[in-house]
Amino acid sequence: MKLAVYSMGGTIDKVYFDDLSDYSVGDPQVGAILTQAGVDFTWSVTEIARKDSLYVTDEERAVLRGRILADAAGHVLITHGTDTMTRTAEFLADIPGKTIVLTGAMSPARFAASDAPFNVGCAVGAVWSSPPGVYIAMSGRVFPAGAVRKNRKRGRFEDAAPAGGEG
Repeated sequence: MKLAVYSMGGTIDKVYFDDLSDYSVGDPQVGAILTQAGVDFTWSVTEIARKDSLYVTDEERAVLRGRILADAAGHVLITHGTDTMTRTAEFLADIPGKTIVLTGAMSPARFAASDAPFNVGCAVGAVWSSPPGVYIAMSGRVFPAGAVRKNRKRGRFEDAAPAGGEG
C-alpha cells in the first residue's frame, strides 16, 4: 500500500518566529506526523506550494491536479490551508478512480495543542476506507467535496448547509 501525499502549505506547516511576532509557512509536517504515528504503509510527500491557502492560485491547483492524475497511487492525501481547502477539493472533484482526502489544521503542527495529528490520522483512515472521490477530513468528520464549509466563528468544519442556517 502506497499513499501519495501532497503539501500545499497552510497553517499545518506554519512556523512562528518569536522575534518577528510573525508566522510563515515552513517545511511540510505531515511526514513527521506519519513517522511519529508509526504507520504501516509506504508514503511519499511532494510539496506543491508553501503558502497560506488564501494565496493559492488556480495555476497551483492545476499543477496539483496534474501531479495527482500522473501519479500511479490510487490513494492521495493533501495537506492544505483551511481557508481555501474547500475550493481546492471542488477543483479536484472530477478526478476519476482515486480516493483523495484533504486535511489541515487550525493551529500549526509544531504546537503541542495542535489539531494537526488528529486531522492527519482521521484523513489517513478516510483515504483507506472511502470509495473513490474527493473528501475533506477536519473536525473529526469526513465530508464529501462540495458539502462542507469552514465555520470561522466556531473554529471548525461542518456541513455546508447546517440546520438553522447558523454560521
